[in-house]
Amino acid sequence: MPDPLYPIREDEIEFSAIRAQGAGGQNVNKVSNAVHLRYSIPGSTLPDDIKQRLLQLNDQRITQDGVVVIKAQSSRSLEQNRQAAMERLQALVDSVALPPKPRRATRPTRSSQIERLDTKTERSNVKKQRQRVSDAD
Repeated sequence: MPDPLYPIREDEIEFSAIRAQGAGGQNVNKVSNAVHLRYSIPGSTLPDDIKQRLLQLNDQRITQDGVVVIKAQSSRSLEQNRQAAMERLQALVDSVALPPKPRRATRPTRSSQIERLDTKTERSNVKKQRQRVSDAD
């Protein structure tokens, strides 16, 4: 994984160990190996523009209060699940680290306009051929 543009401070993250869901035999009911990671976006030390872009994301992991909740349970090791949750959070922050490029408005070329109109005319003629013939003459 490449170096993050804005590394997340560990003291801003809250971890809680929970029991994993799904199959796993007798062990799954006794050991809390899954991890819930909670990270408050408004209370973080991230730059304001990144906070804003994170809060505008349409992501089900972000609550209405601006708290990111990530659940990791793929591994049987608590530490590996913790690391996986951290990596997912960092990937989420990195996804909005660079501002989106502003869109430059362009106009269709003359040839593409002509081609579009020709295609429309062609389709129109095909559909006219499907119509019932009338004795209007």
